[in-house]
Amino acid sequence: MWCCSRRSARLGLAVTTNLNINFLRKGQPGQDVLAAAKLLKLGKRLAVGEVNLLSGSSPDPIAHVTATYSIPNT
Repeated sequence: MWCCSRRSARLGLAVTTNLNINFLRKGQPGQDVLAAAKLLKLGKRLAVGEVNLLSGSSPDPIAHVTATYSIPNT
């Protein structure tokens, strides 16, 4: 999520207000873990996003993350 929040310079000082991680299954041994992040909303005061973690070549996620960041005033 942090990489997605870098879309705006003012987000550099954002503070995590909510972080939820759902671990869905084990990853494949010896395989890389890949993250697919999506910025859902970038408002004046909050940024909301989600990340799916994938293991190996499987299309099924091993974890799903949602996060909300509070954006400071400029």
